[in-house]
Amino acid sequence: MNTPNIYVILLAVLASVFTACAETNTDENEQAATELAGMAGAEENENIVHLSELKFNSLGMKLDTLSLRFLSESVEANGQLEVPPQYEASVTAVLGGNIGSIEVIEGDQVSKNQTLAFLSHPNLTRVQTEYVRLYQRMLFLDQEYRRQARLYDEEVGSGQIYQQTKAEYESVKAEVKGYEAQLNQLNLDVKQIQNGDIYSSVPVVSPIDGYIEKVQIQIGQYVDPQTTMFEIVDNEHVHADLMVFEKDVHKVKKGHTISFTVQSVPDQVLTAVIYSVGKQFEQNPRAVHVHAEIDQKESFLIPGMYINGTIHTSKDKVYALPEDAIVEDEGKTYLFTAEQQEESGDIEWTFTPVEIMTGTEEDGWVEIKLLEPLPNGARVAWNNAYYLISEMKKSQTSDDD
Repeated sequence: MNTPNIYVILLAVLASVFTACAETNTDENEQAATELAGMAGAEENENIVHLSELKFNSLGMKLDTLSLRFLSESVEANGQLEVPPQYEASVTAVLGGNIGSIEVIEGDQVSKNQTLAFLSHPNLTRVQTEYVRLYQRMLFLDQEYRRQARLYDEEVGSGQIYQQTKAEYESVKAEVKGYEAQLNQLNLDVKQIQNGDIYSSVPVVSPIDGYIEKVQIQIGQYVDPQTTMFEIVDNEHVHADLMVFEKDVHKVKKGHTISFTVQSVPDQVLTAVIYSVGKQFEQNPRAVHVHAEIDQKESFLIPGMYINGTIHTSKDKVYALPEDAIVEDEGKTYLFTAEQQEESGDIEWTFTPVEIMTGTEEDGWVEIKLLEPLPNGARVAWNNAYYLISEMKKSQTSDDD
């Protein structure tokens, strides 16, 4: 056989061998790819929860799209109910006297200038009689002053007498004005006293509208002008006084809303609006006072009550879901998308977990931060997330077995 023919034969043999090897590798690659796809599909199926229409209805599943909602960040703060100083009053006597009667008890609602008690004492009578004497003296000097002025103008009377009469008149007139000021402070009718009607007892009246908080006197007790007889507070002007710690002060601004509860009525949530933020730190604890006007003042609100408040510091429109629509598992957070399928006339629901991150929480709603966008119009489970994750776990366990 010729040498060239031998080379041709060898080349043909080698070509057939390479072709066979290539076909073998291709078959192996295709088989491996098929196995990997099957594993991925099995893993994907493990993460899907299947519910029949009956179970779907029994669980009361709620579905909707992921929508935007206003949620606010917040600062927690505690404090108590307070009343501005202009709406609190301590009632004292203008002049010392003995308590003749007490007209109110603690808790009574009173109005401004309402009589709270009566005082009597010789000093109170003496003030009135002295006023009457000076008032009558002033009337006499007024007539005499006018007469001397007329004579002086006609150059008949003495200038010295005119000046003396004028000086005495002005002096007595000033004393009368001083006594009238005292009588007005004693809440006595000056006109009645001018006519000689002397009060045997003097009323003590309320300087403001409000409620009697304390009664600190007894019948017959002598009280001097420094003795506090009654304490009155106007609860209509009660406000929330919260203490905000230093680390949160920069977040709090005038106009922010507050929701709070009082310890005696923990189930009722009240609201208020901040009208003043303190400019000075308390040292222990290091915090500032924040004052807020209460929107609806309930009758059970009493100054001094302790309150627990939440200050809503910002408000943004974000994607949000109810708390029951979110579940944590092995350090990750999920929601579930839902799809409806129909096979042989039977309806089945499939739920697929979608990993997310969460943000602001408020009133049972949680901000949702998607790691990947959802398909347009995707429906999301709004409840029973814990049930769905437990069913998914059961499915994975049974597949492993």
